[in-house]
Amino acid sequence: MFRRNLVRLALLVLVAQLSACSWFQGKDDDTKEKEAANTPAVDLYAKASRALKTGDYEGAVQGFETLEARYPFGSYSEQAKLEAAYAYYKYGEQESSIATIDRYLQLHPRGENVDYALYLKGLASLKRGSSLTDDFVRQRDMARRDQGALQLAYSSFSELVRRFPQSKYVEESQQRLLEIRNLMAEHELYVAQYYMKRGAWIAAANRAQMLLERYNGAPAMPEALKIMVRAYTQLGLTDLAADARKVLELNYPDIAKSLN
Repeated sequence: MFRRNLVRLALLVLVAQLSACSWFQGKDDDTKEKEAANTPAVDLYAKASRALKTGDYEGAVQGFETLEARYPFGSYSEQAKLEAAYAYYKYGEQESSIATIDRYLQLHPRGENVDYALYLKGLASLKRGSSLTDDFVRQRDMARRDQGALQLAYSSFSELVRRFPQSKYVEESQQRLLEIRNLMAEHELYVAQYYMKRGAWIAAANRAQMLLERYNGAPAMPEALKIMVRAYTQLGLTDLAADARKVLELNYPDIAKSLN
């Protein structure tokens, strides 16, 4: 009996110790949460900025989002959105980056950094859905498949150039616009070639004609003219085929020789 009582007493002591530890642990957790909740905005911003500078993009995103959630109307809120968008962009989360930029543009339509927001949105759109591959391969892939991303990027860069002609991002945006335009022309050429392989001569000729009308001067133009010559010839439209050949010979004489 005495021995059984000792065992019961030991168990009671152990339970009491565990309960006390749990109680103190709970108090410690509550204290930490309260301290974190009372962290000044300037400290949250500094911590998130350090994470961004050191390449800890996940930590930066969490930090800037925490700052925005706790101080939605504070002096750091506007900048935190842009920093979070950039961190998402660097982290490879392009959809989240674009969504964050859209929220920024909606809440701060006349903000000091709208030009940068549009620039970053264009960059994120270009990388949307891409993998870490060679730039050329990625561009060819985009020309063939992701036209929605190209259209969104083109729209963002165009708006930047139109609204902020003095912005420091204009020069690069104009270069991006030219690259995107050429990719769009490449897409039209790809579709025209697709129709050519299947003997859909009318569709191939129409798509090539569309390329010439929309993207005059693009590198894909000579190939589009070649498609028109071949498609019209197959259709028995000799006059149209001759006209396309003349344009090709006049502007791209070396390439025209390949038709002979």
